[in-house]
Amino acid sequence: MTSRGEGPLARRWGLAAIGGVLALVLGAVVLVQGRQLALAQQALRSGDGYSVTSLFQLEVETLRLRDQWRTVLEAATPEALDSLRLRYEIWVSRIDLARAPSLQAMMAGEPDYAAAVSQLGSFVADTDRLLAADEAPDPAALQAAFEQFNGLVTPVHGLSLAAAHRLAQRADDGNRALQQQSRLGVALSVFLFALCAVFAGLAMRQMRQLQQRRLALEDLTERLREARGDAEAASEAKSAFLANMSHEIRTPFQGLLGMLSLLRESGLTPRQAEHLRVATESADHLLAILNDILDMSQLESGRLTLNPAPLDLRALLTQTDNLMRTQAAAKSLALYLDVAPDVPEWVVADATRLKQILFNLLSNAIKFCERGSVAMDVRVLSGPPERLAFVVTDTGVGMDAQTVQRLFRRFAPGDPTLQRRHGGAGLGLEISRNLARMMGGDITVHSVPGEGSRFCLDLPLQRHQAPLPAPPSALTPDQPLRTLEILVAEDHPVNRQYLASLLETLHHKAHFVPDGRQAVQAVQQRRFDLVLMDLHMPELDGIGATVAIRALPDRAAATVPIVALTADAFQETRERCLLAGMNDFLTKPVSPQGLATALRRLFGRVASDGPPAPAPTVAPLPSEAELIDPAAVAAALQGLSHERLATLITSFLDQGGQTVAHMRAAVRSGQPLELRVHAHAARGAALNLGLAALAQTAQALHEGAAHLPAHEVAHLVQRYESQLARTRQAARDAGLLSPA
Repeated sequence: MTSRGEGPLARRWGLAAIGGVLALVLGAVVLVQGRQLALAQQALRSGDGYSVTSLFQLEVETLRLRDQWRTVLEAATPEALDSLRLRYEIWVSRIDLARAPSLQAMMAGEPDYAAAVSQLGSFVADTDRLLAADEAPDPAALQAAFEQFNGLVTPVHGLSLAAAHRLAQRADDGNRALQQQSRLGVALSVFLFALCAVFAGLAMRQMRQLQQRRLALEDLTERLREARGDAEAASEAKSAFLANMSHEIRTPFQGLLGMLSLLRESGLTPRQAEHLRVATESADHLLAILNDILDMSQLESGRLTLNPAPLDLRALLTQTDNLMRTQAAAKSLALYLDVAPDVPEWVVADATRLKQILFNLLSNAIKFCERGSVAMDVRVLSGPPERLAFVVTDTGVGMDAQTVQRLFRRFAPGDPTLQRRHGGAGLGLEISRNLARMMGGDITVHSVPGEGSRFCLDLPLQRHQAPLPAPPSALTPDQPLRTLEILVAEDHPVNRQYLASLLETLHHKAHFVPDGRQAVQAVQQRRFDLVLMDLHMPELDGIGATVAIRALPDRAAATVPIVALTADAFQETRERCLLAGMNDFLTKPVSPQGLATALRRLFGRVASDGPPAPAPTVAPLPSEAELIDPAAVAAALQGLSHERLATLITSFLDQGGQTVAHMRAAVRSGQPLELRVHAHAARGAALNLGLAALAQTAQALHEGAAHLPAHEVAHLVQRYESQLARTRQAARDAGLLSPA
């Protein structure tokens, strides 16, 4: 049985052989035709016909000379004698033609030819003296010469016949050669036609096979396209399912963990407190597994993204150490954190993902270490490029080489026995390594059984300048948040109960609605300081409700701060919320610390008896002297005339009203990207024209469009509008406006 590749290979060799034979036959045909052409050209070049014609003319002139000679013998007049001499000269010239090389070659081997030519030569030699022009020939000698000449008539006639015979023979030979070459050419042409027919048949067969193969490939491509579409649809369905399951699982967790945290604050007996601790740990463990599964799904689909930002590295390490120290103390383990002096305080990294990796490495080290210590050393590795190494070392059980090889495989714990003892889904290390590689680094491990393990997280080091310290606030840290009127859009009854208790604990008033449509109506009916908006609700979801609120004609209602509450922890959901016009994003289960931190980000700290509305956190307005930057104006005047600069400033200020309208429309429709575009354009133009105050406010809008509360963004737009009029007056006073 031949293999699948032998058939096409044999066909290719067959076509190659036929092609070679075709080339040989074509060459033979060319050779035959060339031979035919050569024979024809040789026949034309030989001059045989001309030579035979010369002999025929010699015979004719011989007969004419004989007749003229007879006339002279009958009447030897001077005129007849002159005609004889002329005819004799013509006859002699014909004899010279009979001696031509071509005629000699044709008559080679003919004995009568040589004898006849010799006789003619001898006769001419004797007769030349007889027919000399200076004296009259002797009649007797003339008679004797005529008799000798008359004997030459028969040999000359024989020469003519022999030449004609030779010419006919040569013509027959040439015709036979041509006929033979023609027959050979016809045979080769027939053979060539047959080969071409075979080749055409094979080519047609090959083309049909190629056509069938192309159709098969197109069919396969179509099926693969459909399969890809099905796979993408399945992936999207899987992502939607995971998002929905995240919501369905996290929503009960919201109530479970919330009630457990509230229960912890009530008076419990030691036995009840222990039961509550076990329940809380179990819930935290289940939530950690859910987070790992969601992260793994996002890594598989390529939808997990990083959000690098300036990060206080030492503060993050301190937080990580504090959180892990409790676990280490529970097992009587020493936990050490050593940060090298050359490690920068501020770096650029994704704080959430970096903390997730460090938590996983330290948690595993503590989990599989029964005695001794766990240490994390942070140091800078010299470059270029510079890298940052986080080395976690434990004195635990260690691992052999085979266990290390299985360590980063999904759902495959390194040691199944220890895994059953300590639990876990077997996803943490794989997720951590994938996250490290997304950051441009990696995780390596070195372990010795019975001595412990060392995990090294190696990441690129991106240094960042430490931010300037914030100006001192007139408020003291212990001043409480003022009481806020908060609208909560939440359809789950347990979550409503938990959030009511949580907001009451934080000294705020909560008002509840079960869906997004009622949330829009409630915002229209009364003033709220904040809206906590669940995303998955009946009637109208949180995204739609936010868009509807931002489109309200009432500016105060349209700019109310809105914070998303969702169990969907995907990054795409966060981006959808911010694009819809929300100001912040909280993931369920919401902790008291997380909610309090979000409120502080939005409102800061004010006195409990302060004014009802929060003070805006924007910078104070610049003074009149700061409206126009003289240095920037002077720099602009180096490249522009005073009139041209004044025209540009006037045009910019005239368009300011339209710019403000676009900004306000972007704020009302919850489109921070659109607002950033207009603010960026306004800032660049204002800087070039030396309009410092407008450039500063536009810069604040550009930077705060996506994360500042909506009411603060509205204040910035209002400030920009008021600065337009004051800047116009300042420019007029400085002579920077065109007369028009």
